[in-house]
Amino acid sequence: MKKLVESFIATANDFDVEGALSLFATDAVIDDVSVGDAFVGRDGVRQYLEWFFVGYNTASKLLSIEELDPFRSRVRFDFTGDFGHEIGIMKIAINATGLIERIDADLE
Repeated sequence: MKKLVESFIATANDFDVEGALSLFATDAVIDDVSVGDAFVGRDGVRQYLEWFFVGYNTASKLLSIEELDPFRSRVRFDFTGDFGHEIGIMKIAINATGLIERIDADLE
């Protein structure tokens, strides 16, 4: 899971939307309580990445990963960008092929 999270951070920090999308299952969901919306499927994930990473010039730094089981982890991030500074939590679930199938995101 750590390699996947590091790949997500690297592609998001490079604003490489296509690279980041390649880490997600086609039916993935990002449910972000902090923005009050869920983003479903590739189109939804693309929209989320474009709005909240590219659009706000977000730079992410990994703070910690807590493996909950082989398919789920709780990840803390340090986010900076045009919005200022935030600490975020993402509960990331992967499928059997190692692609992200769900992220439940919120801010601390």
